[in-house]
Amino acid sequence: MNKRILTTTLALTLVSLGMSGTALAGKPGFEKCMGIVKAGKNDCGTSGHACAGQSTKDGAPDEWIYVPEGTCEKIVGGKVKK
Repeated sequence: MNKRILTTTLALTLVSLGMSGTALAGKPGFEKCMGIVKAGKNDCGTSGHACAGQSTKDGAPDEWIYVPEGTCEKIVGGKVKK
């Protein structure tokens, strides 16, 4: 039983680390654009919540979504997240 729990925990840890590495690297060819997201359509957590899809207000200034590089600042209200 303990070996099974250890194996499951290890597998979940590896998946979690892989996902966080992807989030840190971003998406090639895309940039994070803040201030244009519709409620429930954000791509990541913020200080107000922990996960994607949890934004509660349209156009919240701290919520972001991936857009093709070079397009964020062309959208009204859009600001590139550094």
